[in-house]
Amino acid sequence: MAASTSKLIRGATGDWEVVIGMEVHAQVVSKAKLFSGASAEFGAEPNAHVSPVDAAMPGMLPVINAECVAQAVRSGLGLKAKINLHSHFDRKNYFYPDLPQGYQISQYKDPLVGEGVVVVDVSPNERIEVGIERLHLEQDAGKSLHDQSATESFVDLNRCGVGLMEIVSKPDIHSADEAKAYVAKLRTILRYLGTCDGNMEEGSLRADINVSVRRPGGPSGTRCEIKNVNSIRFIGQAIEAEARRQIGILEDGGTVDQETRLFDPNRGETRSMRSKEEAHDYRYFPDPDLLPLELDQAYVERLAAELPELPDAKKARFVAEYGLSPYEAGVLVADKETADYFEAVVAYAGKRRDPKVVANWITGDVAAYANSVGLSVPQTHLKPAQIAELVDLLAEGTISGKIAKDLLAILIAEEKDADPRAVVEARGLKQVTDLGAIETAVDAIIAANPEKVAQARAKPSMLGWFVGQVMKETGGKANPQSVNAFLRTKLGI
Repeated sequence: MAASTSKLIRGATGDWEVVIGMEVHAQVVSKAKLFSGASAEFGAEPNAHVSPVDAAMPGMLPVINAECVAQAVRSGLGLKAKINLHSHFDRKNYFYPDLPQGYQISQYKDPLVGEGVVVVDVSPNERIEVGIERLHLEQDAGKSLHDQSATESFVDLNRCGVGLMEIVSKPDIHSADEAKAYVAKLRTILRYLGTCDGNMEEGSLRADINVSVRRPGGPSGTRCEIKNVNSIRFIGQAIEAEARRQIGILEDGGTVDQETRLFDPNRGETRSMRSKEEAHDYRYFPDPDLLPLELDQAYVERLAAELPELPDAKKARFVAEYGLSPYEAGVLVADKETADYFEAVVAYAGKRRDPKVVANWITGDVAAYANSVGLSVPQTHLKPAQIAELVDLLAEGTISGKIAKDLLAILIAEEKDADPRAVVEARGLKQVTDLGAIETAVDAIIAANPEKVAQARAKPSMLGWFVGQVMKETGGKANPQSVNAFLRTKLGI
């Protein structure tokens, strides 16, 4: 499928189309590793979680972790993919210091999960479908540390043998924005399923990106693979840099060599790592120590019946049940805990609140605070009960919109565990609804500003200035609707 005109990259000699396929490595949520009982927990001291199997001691045989298989099946179901009832493991042979066996146990010809699809909202007005080629299980390698000594490298095998799901997309992606949106959606689905925590900063989700360029509608170009990109922002930057590099080579009359490259975020460029291996270079063959995986349909159906509500279904429900726009619903469901937080606020204490008002507060002022401290909304100290009470006070007319923002600031910085109603009472924040008091304030502002009065009668848009002055006079407590009504009457607007 060709990219739209807006996705084409302008070169010196004309337009170019970028074609992107992705291999996302998602670490399986499991207490133990894929083929041993060693802990898969992140963050331990180097080589603290290493069994004789992980270290490839003589005579040690792998034993499949049934929970890792179940997690991969759940992931496949969440990707609307075909679950293959028969699959087997292969040995992928290559030497590297952090791979003690000298081969990686993976799946090649018969993966556990076949073709699927991910629906991706690139923007409020653009949706694409990215095909999934396959999902297979494999063991992770360890980690080489080159910055601990000037003369030596060290190896940490804690990660060696941890279960990975490699999710291979079809080349259906045609821009950096599409690629970033795809990985974000994939991560959201896996988090909803509980099969991968998606913590890219810990390396539990990382991407290999295959990039090629071609003239629009022309034959496929030579692809280069960018390895181990562990940030959605860096994924976008790496694609832009690599596409520009390849376009420059082709426009200068050169040819692109198929190779594996690394992205340097400090320089904003990719650099050569090694020539790209083909499947035959790895000398795949079935692992003789592991029996084929044979699943029955009843097992798959049981796992399917236990799946949680997934992002697309939740988004559709939020639109239908709460009257939210697709964009509003999409923002909320992008994080499962935030979606749960929203529903908790709407239904707190058995009372139904205006979902749009709640959504605006959560995605607006509350999210702005959360972002400022590097947290998601549910991770902050603000409880759903506090936001629910704030929304209630506003709906009742007890506080104005300005006071509501001031109240939120108090709950954020000063009285973190306080009941919003108690704060309003203790600090005298109730909205002034006494019409006599409001009229007196309006009269005082009009009397003190005769020149502004004349300007407002000639230019009604000046009314906002008077509203601001009255609100300032009343400490922001006057009912804005009453202030507007009095001003319009007295100014003859």
